[in-house]
Amino acid sequence: MTGEHRYLLDNARAEAGTRFAALSAIFDPPTFRRIGELGIRAGWRCWEVGAGGPSVPRWLAERVGPTGRVLATDIDVSWTLEAASPVVEVRRHDVARDEPPAETFDLVHARLVLVHLADRERALRSMVAALRPGGRLLLEDADPALQPLSAPYESGPRERLANRIRIGFRAMLAERGADLAYGRRLPALLRAAGLADVAAEAYFPIASPACDLLETATIAHIREGLVTGGHATEEDVDRHLANIADGGMDLATAPMISAWGRAEEK
Repeated sequence: MTGEHRYLLDNARAEAGTRFAALSAIFDPPTFRRIGELGIRAGWRCWEVGAGGPSVPRWLAERVGPTGRVLATDIDVSWTLEAASPVVEVRRHDVARDEPPAETFDLVHARLVLVHLADRERALRSMVAALRPGGRLLLEDADPALQPLSAPYESGPRERLANRIRIGFRAMLAERGADLAYGRRLPALLRAAGLADVAAEAYFPIASPACDLLETATIAHIREGLVTGGHATEEDVDRHLANIADGGMDLATAPMISAWGRAEEK
């Protein structure tokens, strides 16, 4: 993505690895539970869209076994390559611009991808088109507008500073084309795409070491933009990072909406 739709949290920065580790700790358990409930089994063919880190492709590979296949794609596969194996193919691919894979899949999954894309509609069409009859699509995206605060219990100056910086972060995301209320639209979008058995749930993590780690890595990643954009001073950022390191704050991430549906049998 370029221009106003450039991804704010790109994979090229050193902080990306820490962010992927924190996101995995926070979101892998509900993601894996949901995929398990969708019926994943040996022999399935899976497409992991915008894979980022290696944790989800590796887990999928363990479930589908040597008779299955996992295609893990991203516009930057630097971190995804760690998951490459005889079962996992890692491929550079832009779901919003490139044609979908020629093959079809039993499961297509994307987590925290569509909210950041300029052409979300094309990306969604591409994923739906890649489903084989009866295949499942699982989309998981943040909805920061549902709960916009970093510290939902604003009990003192540390929490007020955290929330002021979160407001700046949200403004930076919006400036780059992110839809901060996208997650809640997922069920309707899946129904409109013709999928059956559509359902959804929300997951709202709060107050964990992984939330602190994610906040620290994210703020380090966007620090320059926060300051140059007038959202915070260098002193603000230093104080916020020190407050996190001291512990005792209940920091939240944005709620994640998981929505799923099934391609009709033909």
